[in-house]
Amino acid sequence: MNREQRRKWVVYGRYGLVVLLTLAAVQNEALSRGDHYLTPGGAAAVVCGVLLLLRRGHWLLAPAATTAAAGVWGWPMLPLLLLALFDLAADRHTPAAVTCAAAALTGNALFHPTVSLWRPQQYGASLFLLLAVTGGLWIGNRRRLVEALNTQVEHLRIERELREQTARIAERSAIAAEMHDVLAHRLSLIALHTGVLATRKDTLPAPVVERLAMLRTASTDALTDLRDVLGALRITDERLVTDRPAPVLRDVEEMIEQARAAGQVIDAAIEGRPEQAPAAHRLAVYRLAQEALTNTRKHAPDAPVRVRIDYGPPATLIEVTNPPAAGVHDVRTVPSGFGLVGLRERVEALGGHLTAGPGGVGSWRLAARIPHPAAEQNGPRT
Repeated sequence: MNREQRRKWVVYGRYGLVVLLTLAAVQNEALSRGDHYLTPGGAAAVVCGVLLLLRRGHWLLAPAATTAAAGVWGWPMLPLLLLALFDLAADRHTPAAVTCAAAALTGNALFHPTVSLWRPQQYGASLFLLLAVTGGLWIGNRRRLVEALNTQVEHLRIERELREQTARIAERSAIAAEMHDVLAHRLSLIALHTGVLATRKDTLPAPVVERLAMLRTASTDALTDLRDVLGALRITDERLVTDRPAPVLRDVEEMIEQARAAGQVIDAAIEGRPEQAPAAHRLAVYRLAQEALTNTRKHAPDAPVRVRIDYGPPATLIEVTNPPAAGVHDVRTVPSGFGLVGLRERVEALGGHLTAGPGGVGSWRLAARIPHPAAEQNGPRT
């Protein structure tokens, strides 16, 4: 049951309570008048019940009506007065609640109704009035505390969504920067070699020279367009810059050896050649392995790590697992940072799938599968 549904049930419950108390006040007033229901006291009870039920107009209207009715007719109107005092105290109108209670008791002392609030015990009604005010104060404070906590939870949820969005945007910017450098390097090589061949046009047939010039022009134009398109995706905000490696095709095995040199125990199994996978896959594998090893050093520094990489085809696979650190019994089911959010954005952008979470017996597992472009229609690899 969500908050809106609970609020509706509270409103319905209040409606039922007001109707029940109004009927009880009419019945008690009729009994005090010899079973005569058409009396001024019964009409006053109905009016007070309607004001409490609708709660329209000034906030003091219903309490004033119930105070006057209880001051004139006594005990039969006491339940309605208690509800009005409860509402006043819950809404932080405590002075008004105390004033209404004192006015009702003073009215009974002046008008001497048939069933006075001062009888049969002199302080009986006063105790009920005090309990109503105290209960209203407690419920009102609890209600405001719950609302404040709900607001804080909502702010935290929005803040987390904004951080996740920032992580995704930063990862997209990193992808754009990496692909810009990788593709720009290859296009520059094409332009360079075609330019070298074009310098020997005297020894080449005219159609070949023409094609080389066209190829060189196309490669330089493509390089310019690539810089314009991918450069627009880069983020210049320094707050989104993270401590990630330079956007080049780094070697995963080199990174693993550096981690081993730092004291981390790693069991690595790499199948296939990196050249079998697209450049975007190799960049993703490097970032996934880097994030997994970094998280292991943070949360399980003494635990051995098992890294399995398969460059395919038909898909690039990576799996990193580690048991819990010695002496650690609680497993963190939610990562502390937002690095995995950006990595999931990267893997999904390549058409793959990333899973990260507990792997059983307190271990942690990160696994990703990225299908090769030419093998997407062949189904998952077994």
